[in-house]
Amino acid sequence: MSIITKDDFTNSICDALQYISFYHPPDFIRALNEAYQREESPAARDAMAQILINSRMCAEGHRPICQDTGIVNVFLKVGMEVRWDTDTGIDEMVNSAVRRAYLDTDNPLRGSVVTDPAGERRNTGDNTPAVIHKDIVPGDGVEITVAAKGGGSENKSRFAILNPSDDIVAWVLQQVPTMGAGWCPPGILGIGVGGTAEKAMLLAKEAILEPVTMHELQARGPHNRLEELRLEIFEKVNALGIGAQGLGGLTTVLDVKLKDYPTHAASKPVALIPNCAATRHVHFTLDGSGPVDLVPPNLDDWPEITRETSANTRRVRLDDIDPAVELDWQPGDTLLISGKLLTGRDAAHKRIIEYLDRGEPLPNGLDFRGRFLYYVGPVDPVGDEVVGPAGPTTATRMDKFTDELLEKTGLLGMIGKAERGPAAIASIAKHKAVYLIATGGAAYLVSKAIRAAHVVAFPELGMEAVYEFTVEDMPVTVAVDTRGDSIHEIGPREWKMRIGNIPVVTE
Repeated sequence: MSIITKDDFTNSICDALQYISFYHPPDFIRALNEAYQREESPAARDAMAQILINSRMCAEGHRPICQDTGIVNVFLKVGMEVRWDTDTGIDEMVNSAVRRAYLDTDNPLRGSVVTDPAGERRNTGDNTPAVIHKDIVPGDGVEITVAAKGGGSENKSRFAILNPSDDIVAWVLQQVPTMGAGWCPPGILGIGVGGTAEKAMLLAKEAILEPVTMHELQARGPHNRLEELRLEIFEKVNALGIGAQGLGGLTTVLDVKLKDYPTHAASKPVALIPNCAATRHVHFTLDGSGPVDLVPPNLDDWPEITRETSANTRRVRLDDIDPAVELDWQPGDTLLISGKLLTGRDAAHKRIIEYLDRGEPLPNGLDFRGRFLYYVGPVDPVGDEVVGPAGPTTATRMDKFTDELLEKTGLLGMIGKAERGPAAIASIAKHKAVYLIATGGAAYLVSKAIRAAHVVAFPELGMEAVYEFTVEDMPVTVAVDTRGDSIHEIGPREWKMRIGNIPVVTE
């Protein structure tokens, strides 16, 4: 019999959340580095370089890998012989640990959880409550898996109840292109098959937290049907040519994990959940001997990588930019931007559109004429930082606001993550604007280009407030040019043809 104390339990989960905020799992880094070394697409290779450089910086600086420090997922397997020394319930203890971890003054993590999700959507401020799963199992210990899942990957989850005769691989290949690049590939696909609707989703979530073992599986070959499926899906998804950040390339996924469960004879539930390039999780066991001792990984696990400036890199001054200059930019061009830009996410966009619809002037400081808008919700700064990790958020969520914003404000362009939808692209072309992307999963690296930051509007929105950033040599890529040509359409199509394993359908 083991006695697990309240302090040991909460301290362990708190420490685990801090640990995973700045340490990638070493197996993920090894797999990503191997993919980086193999990558032939210059744009995808540069994106992976930024992710790897960012990861090492975060490990050294103990700052978050991604500005989206995730909604907390905790999986508990509680031994039947365990005794608890606590005056509170398990859920309360977990949430107490989450609160402490996210409000840590040395490394504050961004509060992303909102309550009243169907109504006012008020930020809880401390990222509570967590999503907690509990199993009672034989034994006298508590196995704990702590994960933080960002919205960019969670939002790309897919689920269907297929007919028993339907092909799982075909369904996955149908779904992955619809996920876009907002889940920050290259990452991991977790697939759950069987059970009921909710069981399949849980299996998929559990699957993505398993070790990255694809190279071992490829080397030894499959031993059962699930391993056959893993291999087939891995090869065929990568043959889609989506590539890192959706830019087109050889590697879209680093592994495919699959778990199954018996199901009804008339059913085949299938769930798909991706893990992004900022994948964060850790597994440990408490046995009553004290809190977990999480040993920092060896920095030798990270490759030494230096970004190279390509021939199509140009420097751009934002403060006095001539709109005519944008006409020469091509999809895939790399820009190093300097000057002032404004930020804004979903909640700020909604507020701004309400002002415009009422015909009211925008609050002081919100003059978008001749300016760029960066889709970001940064982490709070510490020490001498002007801002915490500040990577881009998924841009398609802003698509519905784009045309009115371009029409009524004089905005020149936007910076975000991943692709834009057809309506937004059409609007960008109509207004001769541009859409640029920063690399998702490189938030700390991006933040080092920000020289000044202050809130100019809607401070009550917390991380969704509008900031003005002053940036210097911030790396971005032209994703949609003034003609409406998109790298997220051009790149994957080109690399799908180069790989040549899946026919390319032309319109």
